[in-house]
Amino acid sequence: MSVPVRIPADVDREDRVLGSLTARQLLILAVTGIVLYGTFTMTRGLVPLALFLVVAVPIGVIATFLALGQRDGISMDRLALAALRQRMSPQHRVTAPEGIRSAPEWLVDRATIGSQGSAKQPGAAVSPAALRLPAEAVTDTGVIDLGKDGVAAVAVCSTINFGLRTPAEQESLVASFGRYLHSLTAPVQVLIRAERLDLSAQIAELHDQAGGLPHPALEQAAREHAAYLDQLGRATELLRRQVLLVLREPVLATGPTDGLGGASPLAGLAARRRTAKHADKVDDTSRRAAEARLARRLGEAVELLSPTGITVTPLDAGQATAVLAAACNPDSLIPANAGLAASDEVITTVPDEGWDETAFGPSALIAQDQPPVAENDWSDGFDDAAEEPDDYDTAARRFRR
Repeated sequence: MSVPVRIPADVDREDRVLGSLTARQLLILAVTGIVLYGTFTMTRGLVPLALFLVVAVPIGVIATFLALGQRDGISMDRLALAALRQRMSPQHRVTAPEGIRSAPEWLVDRATIGSQGSAKQPGAAVSPAALRLPAEAVTDTGVIDLGKDGVAAVAVCSTINFGLRTPAEQESLVASFGRYLHSLTAPVQVLIRAERLDLSAQIAELHDQAGGLPHPALEQAAREHAAYLDQLGRATELLRRQVLLVLREPVLATGPTDGLGGASPLAGLAARRRTAKHADKVDDTSRRAAEARLARRLGEAVELLSPTGITVTPLDAGQATAVLAAACNPDSLIPANAGLAASDEVITTVPDEGWDETAFGPSALIAQDQPPVAENDWSDGFDDAAEEPDDYDTAARRFRR
């Protein structure tokens, strides 16, 4: 009979090697101490101790700050490396899978505006870098193509109120969730996203339907609720939470795993080498097999999490694209939706919803206090102006009337 083992809540916590220091922190402090001591040993006959301390103390303080400091759960040394990597990476990236072509010489010689709007010397290199994203495409079935890294699927999960359940019900929920965790044979990510909530559509719907309610009291209640939602949106920043289940499957089969369900370091290293070696041999058959395994794992998640009351709903192609777009640009004023067109898709129709007909055409150029202009006046005026350039003022006066 197996004995249950209690798993700590912070499973990503690094192991402590010496006291409360991790191997990374101990390595940073030890290397800094050895370098400073070696420098002092070699220069103590040439440099006074006070002058050496003036240089060594700031270096030691910076190393200690990088080793022991944290921000948002991330160590300062990792944040410093990420900031340095971001600073040295190209600032302008474009979608060009085929590669970036060099700019013509006549354009390079005349370029005088820098990336931040500052003046740039003529002749400087003007060429963006190719944008490399983890996701290459989203299939019609909602599977995210990660290229040589495999495929992934995203499903949205409902939530349950664990605190209001009785102790017996809580134990049953934990046991059901534990059965799902024990069935895992590949990595799974549970992502909790918080994004801005826009209530403008609900407020507009309340105002539109308030006049059709059967009783004046109901109409007044609907309008008051719309006013309350509008005031709530203005007073604070509303957020909504979304729980996503992300399943990932490599295209090439990996090696065997250990008894805990995870690959050992040596097995993981061998699997990565084997994947890199056979990356060019991935064909459609292997990719379809990976998608089939991913669909089977997603079905198991739906079946095993249903007894807990959690509803797992796989995302289709449009919804998965919207989630990726929102994750890449979370502060966008235009929220991503399932009707977002793909990068290689040709737009030939008008959207069914959210299309502002007054944003383009004649009505967009007419002031608020001027009478509307008929469509014939719009076309005739500009046709006459195009045919007779000298009478443009006459056509403009006709348009203003």
